[in-house]
This record gives sequence, C-alpha cells and structure tokens, in this order.
Amino acid sequence: MNEDNRNLIMAVVLAALVLLGWNYFVAMPQERQAQLAHQAQLAQAEKQKPVAQTQAVTGNVGHLSRAAALASGGARIAVDTPSVDGSLRLKGARFDDLRFKNYHDTTNPKSAEIVLLSPEGTNYPYYAMFGWVAAPGENVKVPDDSTPWKLVAGAKLTQTTPVELQWNNGQGLTFTRRIAVDDRFLFTVTDSVANSGGAKVTLFPYAYVARDGVPAEKGTWILHEGYVGVAGGSERDAGYDDFKDNKPPQTFQSTGGWLGFTDKYWMTAVVPPQNAAFEGTYRATQLDSTKAYQADYRLDGRTIAPGGTTSLTQKLFAGAKVLATLQDYEKKDGIVNLHYAVDWGWFWFFTQPIFFVLDVFYRYIGNFGIAIVLLTVLMKLAFFPLADASYRSMSRVKKLQPKVDQIRTQFAEDKVRQQQEMMELYKREKVNPVSGCLPMLLQIPVFFSLYKVLYVTIEMRQAPFYGWIHDLSAPDPTSLFNLFGLLPYSIPTALPELGFLQGTALAIMHVGLWPIFMGITQWVQMKMNPPAPDPVQQRMFAYMPLIFTFMLSSMPAGLVIYWTWNNLLSVTQQYIMMRRQGVEVHLFNNLKVPALFQRLGASGARAKTQPGE
Repeated sequence: MNEDNRNLIMAVVLAALVLLGWNYFVAMPQERQAQLAHQAQLAQAEKQKPVAQTQAVTGNVGHLSRAAALASGGARIAVDTPSVDGSLRLKGARFDDLRFKNYHDTTNPKSAEIVLLSPEGTNYPYYAMFGWVAAPGENVKVPDDSTPWKLVAGAKLTQTTPVELQWNNGQGLTFTRRIAVDDRFLFTVTDSVANSGGAKVTLFPYAYVARDGVPAEKGTWILHEGYVGVAGGSERDAGYDDFKDNKPPQTFQSTGGWLGFTDKYWMTAVVPPQNAAFEGTYRATQLDSTKAYQADYRLDGRTIAPGGTTSLTQKLFAGAKVLATLQDYEKKDGIVNLHYAVDWGWFWFFTQPIFFVLDVFYRYIGNFGIAIVLLTVLMKLAFFPLADASYRSMSRVKKLQPKVDQIRTQFAEDKVRQQQEMMELYKREKVNPVSGCLPMLLQIPVFFSLYKVLYVTIEMRQAPFYGWIHDLSAPDPTSLFNLFGLLPYSIPTALPELGFLQGTALAIMHVGLWPIFMGITQWVQMKMNPPAPDPVQQRMFAYMPLIFTFMLSSMPAGLVIYWTWNNLLSVTQQYIMMRRQGVEVHLFNNLKVPALFQRLGASGARAKTQPGE
C-alpha cells in the first residue's frame, strides 16, 4: 500500500474518529450535564408550592408521589390490557396514568414498568385530553378539565370492554363519550352531543397532549425528541428548545395527520378523523419553575340543530414506537404516515433497509445479535465484487512496490518529479493506488446507519445476545471495575464530571470484553500489510486499534459485535484474495512476538548510542 493510499485511509479514519470522539467527549457529557441540571431543577421544585394554570395547559410543580397524586384526583376508571395498565381520571375524562406491561426499566422482568403518562402533581405531569369549545360569543357550557363525567356503562376499560361517560350541561346539551382500547396502544374516543334545547349550537372539537417540563433522559444529538406530527403527509416536528424566550406558537393546517410528543422509544399523539381539516399548534407556556408544552389541534365547527345530534371519532396513540405496530395502524386505521414517529434520520435510505434486514433475520432466528452477524455477512457478499476488484488492485500495487521504492530513491530531492513518475507507473500498469480504501469507505455509512438503528429503534432495546450481553443497544457491561463481569457491580456513569486525566483513566477501565475483542481483530487486520515507510504513519497506524477500542467502548454492544465480525471477515477475505494474486502476506511475520522484541531491542540499542550516555 503506497503513501497516497495510506494518506487517504488516514483521512477517512480521522473523519470517523472525529465523529466517534465528538459523541464521546461532547454529546455524552452534554447529555449528562442536562440530566444533572434537570435533577437540580427537580430539587428546587420540591421546595416550591404547586401552581396552575394556563388556558388549555395545566401544570403543577412536582411535589407528590405518584400514588398520592393519583389518589388526589378523585374517582378513576381502571385500564387493563395485554400491553398497558393504569387508569383514566373520571373528572375531565383525562388520560393521565399509563404504564407498559411489557417494558421495564432494566432487563430484569421484575423491575418497574415503564411509565408513559403521569397525573398532575407529580414531577412530570404528562396527559392527553379531548373536548369541545363553544363558538365565540356563545354562552354555552362545554366539558373541560374539571367536568364531573358520570360513568354510565362499563366498569373497567379493557380491549373487550369499552366504557361510556356522560355529562349534561344543564342547557339542553348532553355529551356522551365512549372510550375503547385495543390490545396494544390505540385508544378510540367517540364523542356525541345531543341538543334537546330550542336553539342551534355550534361547537368545535379539539384534542391535545400536554407535558410539564422536559424529560430527564432528553438531550442526545442523534435523536429527535419533542413535538412530532404529520401534516399534509409530511413530518412536522419541533424541539423543546424552539420555544425558548417565550417564542410564539407554531401553527399549521392539514387534512388528515396527527400530532403529539415523541421520546426515544415512546410517543403520545392525538389523531383527528383523517378526512377532516384541522389546525394544529405547538406551544409552550412558562410556569414558575418550568415550562408546560402542548401539542393540540382544533377541527371545524359542528352545528347541532334543536333535536339533533352530532358525533365524531378521534384516536389516541399512547405507546411504544414498534415499527410493525405503527405500520399496522396506518393500514387498518388509516392513520397517515404514523411510522414517521421513528426517527430514521437524514440517511433513512440506509437505516430503514438495515433495520428491515435485521428484522427479517430476527423473525426466523429470534436473536438480534445473530441477525447483526448475518447482516455483516450479507454486507460482505453485497460488496464482494467491489472488494474483490479493490484487493486485486491493491495486490498489483504491492507488486509494484520495488519500482515505487526505486522512484522514491531516484527522485528523493524532487518531490514533484517523484509524484509524476509514480503516476506514470500506475497509469502504465493500469493500477489505481487508492482502490484499497474502497472497502473501508463502504463500511462507514453501514457503520453509522447501524448505530442509528441500534440507538433509536425500540426493537433493539434490551435485545439480548449470548453470554453477558443482555442489551445490544447498551455498551458492554463488563470492565475492570467488575473484573469483566466476575463481580456484580455496575459501571460508574459520572465520567464527564471528572478532570481530563481522571476521566481518561476511568474511561480506559470502562473498556469491556467485546471492545477488547474488537481491538484485537483491528490490530490483526492492520498487520496484514507491511509497516508504512513513514515513521509518523507507522505510529499513527499502530495506535489505531487502541483508539478504536477506546472509542467503541461507549458504543452499543451490537455495534461492537458488528465491527468485530466485520474485521474477522475482512482479514479472511483479504488473506485469501492476496494469496490468490501471488502477493506475500505479512500477517504472520508481523504477529511474531520475537520480532517485536527484536524491534524493542534495536530501539534500546539505538538509545544507548545517543550522546551523553
């Protein structure tokens, strides 16, 4: 591999290291700093009295336990399905208590269930509402957050037993609400209004999702969290930071779509009738110690003549962003582009196919770790023609190395002439000196797309492999801290708070077994070629396996497994191809330990001859 080839590889590797290093030294500390700031905000909030309220957005500073907050809200209707449990607050008919039966805080199935919606009075009130608003100038009572709905049918909300609520405004209007839920995450809310009065009434249906404060886990650069929706068939999103400094609401119009809030794995969204026009709004209101965020829509007015009735059906998605589930709701319920809830990123044309392949393998094998291994093999097969041509060209470059060395010696003082002669040699022999970089270049988009898939898809969350890897989306849990899994200790997470030297030392101790395996395979792959003629390049390439080991130690274990397996396949592929081309492979000679000692001895001998010894 000549100097030009190595320079290009160094540029590619350095670009990758910049991205990996940015994630480790910038994104991760920023995320940790955001979490610490949020914890400090909560501590301050505990000392303050609860406050409420703004129009359509109500918030109390967290000061109650979840159980106390649920008890203080009055009567509730239990919710119990195969996927969720919780309760519906009867006053206001508010969706504010929802947990996931099949998702837990840790890989231990006995750990606490993931909480999605929370009642007012807790640290993070998060809820959804449906309602009506009267036309301007009309003095008509409509149900609001304090309406005392009466349960008239059903006792518990399950996938087979809907509930029915009713309220009379005392002015001739009777509001009826039927709430149903399926076996996953979709609630169906059917509202009807009967007018027994003597005058027509115009009412405007609305729905909103509201939350007080930013989630503690929010703050990573690779993922969108915040407002999300679809309007006009296109995604419409906004971040929490878009509403700093009392910025005005964002409004938009559409026929069909949905809107709400998305977190890393979960989403709450209200869905209007898909054939109805609506005006959507993202807004934020400053409370005493935090902000209340709201995503809402309002439909066109419905006029109800005396003796008449109007009705409409809206939906609420409150659940995990499982791609198959989202796509199923698109197909069966006609919800436009609900799968946009999954943040595939700008390079969706890479990330989506990679996830699709992994998902297909998983359905047949039942293990995402094996699916990643098979994906690596599939990528190698897909890129085989390019890799074969690349290694053939690289082999021809190696055969020309004596002539290249001769040109460098002959024109050592004339670098321009040296480059011209080498280019003429490559042209005459029909050799591309940079073709050896192609396999590495092809791996970069696959690498980062797989990183995105592992990070954002809930299917990868807590997906186990074999041995000590119980979550492919999390870093390898082994380290020197726990004697590589022999001790039942968790790894400390406060590295960004330490000084640079302390943080570096601890970060080295964080390196797990799989990153070490990856580093070894990277080192073996580097040894496939003779040392670079430039001493600076030699040192650079010598440190590459160590740098990659250090960087990937904080990456998802699934990504490290992919990189390790890719290295093993690359070494095997390159060795076979180069031997078939009659090129000497320096792998085993370079791996000989005596040769290492010889080089060290030679270095020591040179050091002893230095002046002053």
